[in-house]
Amino acid sequence: MKIWHQSFTELDVLPAYRLAIEQHIRKVVLPGTEVVLHGVRPGTYPTHYPGTDIGYSSLYALHASQWITQGLKAQDEGFDAYAMCTLPNPFIREIRSLLDMPVVGYGESSFHMACQLGHRFGLLVFIDRMVPLYQEQIGIYGLTSRCTGVQPVGFTFHDVAKAWDQPEALIERFKASARQLLAQGADVIVPGEMPLNILLATHGITEVDGAPIMDGIAVTLKMAELQVSLRRSTGLSQSRHGWMNEQPQRERVNQVLSFYGLNR
Repeated sequence: MKIWHQSFTELDVLPAYRLAIEQHIRKVVLPGTEVVLHGVRPGTYPTHYPGTDIGYSSLYALHASQWITQGLKAQDEGFDAYAMCTLPNPFIREIRSLLDMPVVGYGESSFHMACQLGHRFGLLVFIDRMVPLYQEQIGIYGLTSRCTGVQPVGFTFHDVAKAWDQPEALIERFKASARQLLAQGADVIVPGEMPLNILLATHGITEVDGAPIMDGIAVTLKMAELQVSLRRSTGLSQSRHGWMNEQPQRERVNQVLSFYGLNR
């Protein structure tokens, strides 16, 4: 199968990060699975860091339009699944209503898997301004009672980039933040930011004091493989019932994209 991986970063300007993702993915997916990495369009942000923009709800929503057009492109190019490898998985419900293939999200997949590995989970993030978004999404997924809290990890994307080859100090800071959530009742820790996820996975950090550390990109891609497999073997696919799920005609979708200038 062939999976379209979509990131909220400009991957081409972060070669070390991109290579780490590719290496980790090869360890995770089945031998016959091809995962093709995609970032946002060059020039999307004023810096290499998405947080300069997506820390604002309005700019986040505007940039999220790329996820819709990239999903349609993935379908047109014959991919079997669309893996939204970012914590907020923007417009995931709307994208599912547009595409005839499995659509999986990093946040949604990680939170539901966490509830199968322990009773309650805690989420650590870089951008404290986005905490309300994640709290709202966890509520939409029906998991508020299963989440002990969402809080900043205590360092940033830039810190991870600088310490990529010598991450020991950051890993200890991560563990300290994780232990705060464990003290609040968490059984599973979700390192919400993808660079943090990759850093921890690359260095073999899988648990803190017996509590599993979620490998969100692994869970997301394995969920994509599972849904593709179930679709092929049983015909199981996303709902087409009701306003949230019914699929519009592709011709009209293209017309609307063109009207708003989103069909570039």
